[in-house]
Amino acid sequence: MSIKMLRLKQVMEVTGLSRTTIYDLTKTGKFPKPIHLGTKAVAWVDAELQDWLQARIAASRGQPACLAEV
Repeated sequence: MSIKMLRLKQVMEVTGLSRTTIYDLTKTGKFPKPIHLGTKAVAWVDAELQDWLQARIAASRGQPACLAEV
């Protein structure tokens, strides 16, 4: 199994969110937390972002998140 990690710029491109919004949502527990790769480097797990995006899509269409995975 290969785990794909995304840096902040990629996360911004994938989600369409700004840096500030990403960190604000992370603080409130509404966005996946980044993984610390080093003292000054963080990245997000792509699979966790995809799950978050699927839940957002389902919520915007009034569906339970589990239906978005089918």
